[in-house]
Amino acid sequence: MTIEEKVGQLVQMGAASGADPLSAPVKKAIREGRVGSFLNWRDPAAMVEAQRLAREESRLGIPLLFAFDIVHGFRTVFPIPLALAASWNPRLVEEVAALSAREGRSANIHWTFAPMLDICRDPRWGRIAESPGEDPFLASVLATAWVKGFQGDDLSSPERLAACAKHFVAYGAVEGGRDYAAVDLSLGKLLEVSLPPFQAAVRANAASVMSAFVSVNGLPVAANPFLLQTLLRRRLGFRGPVISDWNAVAELLPHGVASTSSEAVRIAMEAGVDIDMASGLYAAELPGLVRRGEIPEPLLDRAVERVLDFKTRLGLWNVAAKAPTPEGASLPSGSRRLALQAAREAIVLLKNRGSLLPLSSRIHSIAVIGPLADDRKNALGPWSGVGRPEDVVSILEGVRNRAPAGTRLLFARGSTITGGSKAGFAEAVAAAKAADLVLVVVGEEARMSGEAASRSDLGLPGRQEELVRTLCESGKPVVAILCSGRPLAIPWIADHVPALLVAWFLGVESGNAIADILFGLADPVGRLPVTIPRAVGQVPIYYSHANTGRPPGSGRDVSGYIDLPESPLFPFGHGLAYTRFTYRDIRVSPERVGPGQSIEASVLLENEGLRAAVETVQLYLRDLAASITRPVAELKGFQRVSLRPGQKCRVYFSLPSDALAFLGPDGEPRRETGDFELRIGPSSAAGLSARFRFDDTPRVRTSPPTSP
Repeated sequence: MTIEEKVGQLVQMGAASGADPLSAPVKKAIREGRVGSFLNWRDPAAMVEAQRLAREESRLGIPLLFAFDIVHGFRTVFPIPLALAASWNPRLVEEVAALSAREGRSANIHWTFAPMLDICRDPRWGRIAESPGEDPFLASVLATAWVKGFQGDDLSSPERLAACAKHFVAYGAVEGGRDYAAVDLSLGKLLEVSLPPFQAAVRANAASVMSAFVSVNGLPVAANPFLLQTLLRRRLGFRGPVISDWNAVAELLPHGVASTSSEAVRIAMEAGVDIDMASGLYAAELPGLVRRGEIPEPLLDRAVERVLDFKTRLGLWNVAAKAPTPEGASLPSGSRRLALQAAREAIVLLKNRGSLLPLSSRIHSIAVIGPLADDRKNALGPWSGVGRPEDVVSILEGVRNRAPAGTRLLFARGSTITGGSKAGFAEAVAAAKAADLVLVVVGEEARMSGEAASRSDLGLPGRQEELVRTLCESGKPVVAILCSGRPLAIPWIADHVPALLVAWFLGVESGNAIADILFGLADPVGRLPVTIPRAVGQVPIYYSHANTGRPPGSGRDVSGYIDLPESPLFPFGHGLAYTRFTYRDIRVSPERVGPGQSIEASVLLENEGLRAAVETVQLYLRDLAASITRPVAELKGFQRVSLRPGQKCRVYFSLPSDALAFLGPDGEPRRETGDFELRIGPSSAAGLSARFRFDDTPRVRTSPPTSP
């Protein structure tokens, strides 16, 4: 290979906006072997022709890679990743990823830039919509599921996609929740909070990793050999290609760590960025750097070998691109069934005063009100692949589909999502007064979440909260449904509305899924993967915080606010069912455990209600005294348990002693003798607890005395 051909394998071009992707310069680059992959092309015929040019008219015939941001679906749009995380169901996540892979690969796509594994504890950040939430344990379990779903056991299968774990690493901790802002965090937080989901993805054989845009502790990731080499390659053992995020190599200049484009390329290559996404700087500068000896050719060769091996694993040498099967006018029934299941399981019932839900058969008229009630476009959420609004079942349509025969429905928009007008309030109030019950659907536009969509206010935009207040004054029972890409701070609504559902952005089956929950055709099983704050002033807020020397409840001068409780509006792991579960008789054995042993814990769970339901039983651990401050609680396990009315069962957990380890100030794991508290319950804020002791003292076996 010539130097230019080698560099070409490290060049990824983006789709030309509003133009023929196969322009004359692009065709020339393909024929000359100066491009290795393309991003987010949507023209199937152009993709087939581009692959033909690469295979038949370039000197070496190296196939092209086509990548696409299949974040929560390709043609079939599923709930956003944060909503999928609310299912706490890794098997479901794997099935969703597998179906998305089949759809993508059938359209000649080989590579998805997912899963996004950034832990986020600041809901101001718009990309929380794409994240698995705030907890590294839950995120790690789901990371494994996403990778397995996309890739399966054979990456060359015509039904699988190469996964890309992104954004390595700590992008979710941007200052102020502002996208692209700097990240400054301790080594402990980096290794114990941000890194574990990526470790899980690497262990699941994720084929690629994407570096983040941002600077971490003063150095952009694309220029950071500690992150890309020491942590990713040596500590985690990752062997595949690393691709920059969009234009990240060029952004080393405004970051201020490079003064020229040539210097930016040298820094990125030396740091460990194999593929340059979209900036064009590798194509422009790398050949000259190698020829001048400023970058050793063996360094270039190693990056090229990773890319060629990647293409080999995908089986691209043996399969020519083919024209995709024309899309049908409607989605396949199997795709819709999975989309419906995913949407149902993503919904979280936050509040249900007086068992208002499921709706009684005595309710004969329902007012469906709100700017998102008859909305299809926003239900797709951000990063919605090639999904189409016409495929979406709106909430109004879903309620109409599922309501008992004879139920009268009244609809009023009430307000817009963001505007300041109250012109629709009167119509909404009239509809509410004419009905037995009000369903009010409020939230965000899809564009308010995702990339470059940070918000300084976590309340409902526009006049929507005022609309809800006005409807509550009608005297009719109100059920509020929140559609958003982030947890919203809505304390007045939480206090005054009898029933409250978090519905996120649920994709094509939004309306049917929500209606199934409302009418009791399905039971709510979702649990929060993030903490919901009372106000933006509590942010960052997360359950596994460190304690202080003056914790709340320990006296007058304690850590808290003078104008707000320090507790969240709703805690991590919270979610209600249409029944009543009770926890009794926690057991932990042995009371003293040593290295290599496991702690066996169990609790008796009983369904004391009248409906069969699923409970997500959660196991939390606390190290009561250690050489450094430890979190007040850490999720260490969970199980989804289905019980019939009156049924009880003992739920068992086995926790290996290695799970008691933590990272010391040097970043190395340590286990220390001491007392631990183990808690099993329905959320991070409730449950039954018991204590045990870990003894790391080596035991010396002595021989019995011999007789004289």
